[in-house]
Amino acid sequence: MQNNNRNVTVLRWLILLLLSASPTVRAAQELPRWEAGLGLGAARGPDYRGSDQYRNYLLPIPYLIYRGERLRADRRGVRTDLFRGVSTSININATIGLPASSTRNQARAGMPDLDFTFEAGPSLNIRLYANEARDRLLSARLPVRGVVATNLSRAQFIGWVFVPHVAYDLFNVGPDRAWHVGLSAGPIFATNKYHDYYFAVRPEFATATRPAYDAPGGYSGASVGVTITRRYPGYWVGAFVRYDDLSNVAFEDSPLVRSRRAVFAGVAISKIIARSDERVGGEDTEKEP
Repeated sequence: MQNNNRNVTVLRWLILLLLSASPTVRAAQELPRWEAGLGLGAARGPDYRGSDQYRNYLLPIPYLIYRGERLRADRRGVRTDLFRGVSTSININATIGLPASSTRNQARAGMPDLDFTFEAGPSLNIRLYANEARDRLLSARLPVRGVVATNLSRAQFIGWVFVPHVAYDLFNVGPDRAWHVGLSAGPIFATNKYHDYYFAVRPEFATATRPAYDAPGGYSGASVGVTITRRYPGYWVGAFVRYDDLSNVAFEDSPLVRSRRAVFAGVAISKIIARSDERVGGEDTEKEP
């Protein structure tokens, strides 16, 4: 999903990768209302977008698929519909980001840690193309989210993000037609308050090599990502790669920006522990606008 300015990006992509474990769908069929399990993910990425320090991560991650009439959870996150048509939908999309410590990062040394974030807001989704078999889908997705940061004892609103992107989903890929490949690309925009949270340097934290800085709003970079998943009877596997370009971003003069590029990559495997007896008809939620 896409919310992406620190090591949270790696963790969030691993979570979304685990949520992408939709069954291979060749036609409308009955599917469990929900499925749950536990997975293990390994990934590598920078401490935050703009950092030149990379970390390795090995994490247990929950797996969840929910196919409700209005509420759904899958690779695109947790969302509820406000409107759904044949080729257009409007839904509320939400995602959670984990905290990040500043103690291990040279650029942020002595600065406050970054808290948990909760992002939620509407998204307009438009189906641009679907082949006759509906296993090649091109969509435009236009999510706008408000962001709250919290350490669980206090909370603060830290601005808005707009992440318009084009997504191309290829279902039933490979010799056994069992793989799902998802491609996405688009720019990121955010308000000055959001950029300040990650890239501003308040005067009390300024040093000889880290001058005070106030981040403006605007362009926040561009992102290209690929996910690959396959479902087996009792488990699934997946991988992702994401590349972010921070050239000409609004906050490029921030002393916290040490790199104009960021690469995130990871693999995951999940064991499906439980599923509902209740079945629901229709195609998988991944094939919705």
